[in-house]
Amino acid sequence: MTTPSNTPSTEVLLSVRDLRISFGAVEAVRGLSFDVHEGEVLAVVGESGAGKSLTARALLGMPPRGATVTGSVRLGADELVDAPRSVRSALWGRRVALVPQDALSSLSPVHQVADQLAAAVRSVDGVSRKEARARAVAALEEVGIAPDKARAYPHEFSGGMRQRAVIAMAMLHQPDLVIADEPTTAQDPETQKQVLDLLARRTGDAGAALVLVTHDLAAVRDHADRMLVMYAGRLVEEGPVEEVFAGPRAPYTAGLLASLPKAHPVRSTGLRRLPAIAGAPPAPTALPTGCAFEPRCPLADATLCRTEQPAPETQDGRTIACHHWRELPDNPAELFLESV
Repeated sequence: MTTPSNTPSTEVLLSVRDLRISFGAVEAVRGLSFDVHEGEVLAVVGESGAGKSLTARALLGMPPRGATVTGSVRLGADELVDAPRSVRSALWGRRVALVPQDALSSLSPVHQVADQLAAAVRSVDGVSRKEARARAVAALEEVGIAPDKARAYPHEFSGGMRQRAVIAMAMLHQPDLVIADEPTTAQDPETQKQVLDLLARRTGDAGAALVLVTHDLAAVRDHADRMLVMYAGRLVEEGPVEEVFAGPRAPYTAGLLASLPKAHPVRSTGLRRLPAIAGAPPAPTALPTGCAFEPRCPLADATLCRTEQPAPETQDGRTIACHHWRELPDNPAELFLESV
């Protein structure tokens, strides 16, 4: 794992308890609880539809239109669930900031990039236009964008440069918490690495905690301190990155990690097989009665797993929600190799 610029604290910065996000009768996030500590990097991973981005929106106090959010999301002493907009607005940019998935749609196409950062400075600090502009140019320089590029418009930037610009904007006021929602989507591998390295370095230098929502398990291994695995709106496993990678305890986590390219048995044809989880995640409108992963799980039984949701258990700093996690073999990748 990449060495962070700051050491995570034992102090809890963000506390999430029994978070539920629903759209009418459909519950998309179901009873999620976790903490984020000061200065740490928490990665939130899982397949599409797991509820990762919905959770990120709730952490910002910005749920989608039509969503009902219950439970508790506390940033320090401030409760974000059902908080008045004035309370949430006072936190945005100052204590909590977002690095969005699509920088191009997040930046105004008709204003120069530096002007957009300067407007963000003035909205919070109330400084003169000249000072705000100088701080905006300096912030762009800190992410590797030269002053002569500051007058450019977003469409004149490459995808990587746009992501650098929104990272600069997120860090303008040294927030305590940064939420990065799939910040490297649709970028080439080299640009992805550069953006993630920059994001980790800037938040680390500022002592900020980072919640990284991502599909990229390699990025999790390289940049995160802890990881939270979600499936069908619920926590499956949570723990220190190095421990989870070395020994996943939930079958779903084991299946995700087994899909990373590495040495696996070879077919008689000479082609290398990568383990894979059979099937697809269930739709929120068609969740199984018991464990949501039961139809795809090689350890599932037809009684307990099919009828009862597993409650999260915490042991030795690891949290697992699985009826049969103690039965996972030493090499769980073999369970999923059989399904290929």
